[in-house]
Amino acid sequence: MHNLTVIFAHGRESGPWGTKIRALTKVAEKLGCRVISRDDSDNRDPELRVTRLIDEVKSIDGPVALVGSSMGGYVVTVASQVVRPAGLFLMAPAFGLPGYTEQTPQPISRELTVVHGWNDDIVPFEAVFHFARTHQARFHLVPAGHALLEQVEWLTEVFELFMKRCLQRESSTAKQRLLATL
Repeated sequence: MHNLTVIFAHGRESGPWGTKIRALTKVAEKLGCRVISRDDSDNRDPELRVTRLIDEVKSIDGPVALVGSSMGGYVVTVASQVVRPAGLFLMAPAFGLPGYTEQTPQPISRELTVVHGWNDDIVPFEAVFHFARTHQARFHLVPAGHALLEQVEWLTEVFELFMKRCLQRESSTAKQRLLATL
């Protein structure tokens, strides 16, 4: 059993055990990881969610991987500056939207994967693409809406590859990441 803990952060309008999180949890558990899915449904303030996440991670022994969807993607990215996770897996992250303190959050992690939907009507793909390009993330732009529910099976495959990279001992660098896979 690995000592990697995977922490999920849901979006503003969803909850801790939605369709995507349940599917990705199965992948993480199959790989021997501990899973925590945070419930921030009582709070719509992204900055308070960041603080809560950082406080929770302080009590965890061993490395973590952070997974966020929409507002949760913003939250885990900002928190990564303190937490320094083994990996960040971002789904339709809420970048470039009004009301968020950090308009250009700087991710700190060994692995960085971003998935976004062509038909996302909430978060413009241009802001997410700019983020992915700036940080040389593995970037996937897929035929889906904001929730990415049309791509859950495919997401589990990409997430499994991400998790395997996180579990490897060798560190990757930004130069080793793919700029984009479209």
